[in-house]
Amino acid sequence: MIIIAPDSFKGTMTAHEVCTIIKEEFLKADSTLDIRCMPIADGGEGTVDALLSLGGERVSVAVQNPFGKKINSFYGILPDGTAVIEMAAASGLPLVGENKNPLRASTYGTGELIKAALDRGCRKILLGIGGSATNDGGIGCLAALGARFLDEKENSIPLSGAGLAEIRKIDLTALDSRITGTDIQVLCDVTSPLYGETGAAYVFAPQKGADADMVKILDDGLRNFARVTKEKTGKDNAFLEGAGAAGGLGFGLVSFLGARLVKGAPTLLRLMGLDALAPSADLIITGEGCFDEQSLLGKAPSSVAELAGETPVIAVAGRCRIALPENSPIRRVYVTDKAGKPFDLLKKECFDDLRKTAKEIAEDYILGKF
Repeated sequence: MIIIAPDSFKGTMTAHEVCTIIKEEFLKADSTLDIRCMPIADGGEGTVDALLSLGGERVSVAVQNPFGKKINSFYGILPDGTAVIEMAAASGLPLVGENKNPLRASTYGTGELIKAALDRGCRKILLGIGGSATNDGGIGCLAALGARFLDEKENSIPLSGAGLAEIRKIDLTALDSRITGTDIQVLCDVTSPLYGETGAAYVFAPQKGADADMVKILDDGLRNFARVTKEKTGKDNAFLEGAGAAGGLGFGLVSFLGARLVKGAPTLLRLMGLDALAPSADLIITGEGCFDEQSLLGKAPSSVAELAGETPVIAVAGRCRIALPENSPIRRVYVTDKAGKPFDLLKKECFDDLRKTAKEIAEDYILGKF
């Protein structure tokens, strides 16, 4: 049995598309092969589709995007009634295009997705928080669920990064009471604290469009939010590992919704049954768009390898930026974009490139090279 378990190649191919191409090339090489496709994710884009491969329902819902515009979004409901939500579908970076601005961006739409799942009767929620465009500490998400964040005159503050510094009072009177009976697990592979030099603003806000001045404003705002939160709840979660994930959404979810932060890729892989299938497999193929240091430190490829046991694991990637260490559990990385093409050209040719590489991998497998 061969297991194909890649993450998406961000911006070019979905995990399902990657699986399909590799499977087709292996079956061309030997039509008798037993091949299991397992498209995976790590809590970001593709999380819902990965888990819906187990069965379940994709639910469409209208929510606000990071800047308050109504968009069509979605979440999933698994056969056991668990809701699967990816914040990227409502508050993700791809939704803002070139108009990145973490001072204005809000997680309100993510809260609307949670509310929609509650309305459907879901009392267990898996929430992936990768790929955010936001740095609001989760106040937008919490406001969509009934929380109110007020300034010194008890007026509502902007539900974005810009509003964090204005918070003086938090009113939870109208917070959705159904939260109390709901198990919320947050799929999170970021370990950053809420604020400081290794926190949400300094580490991640620049890639969301923040300049140096904006980073300082956002970090000061998160510090203020942590102070007022501690006064309100008695909880000090600012330095919890993952508090700074998704612009501080991790902090907000833990502090006000009683959520638990769990490792994204390992949790998903176990839910999908890779740990049970891996020992009986002859080969596992994983991969992602860019294979780098993080690929060996908790992202999807390393999580696949950790569950593989004695089964050989190889990876396929658009580009590879590191040499595998001698003790790597991943035996080889096959690169599809060998020429280092410009992204516009890569988007057009990525499927053909992957097909050629998959054919090479299949031939190596038939020759017994793994």
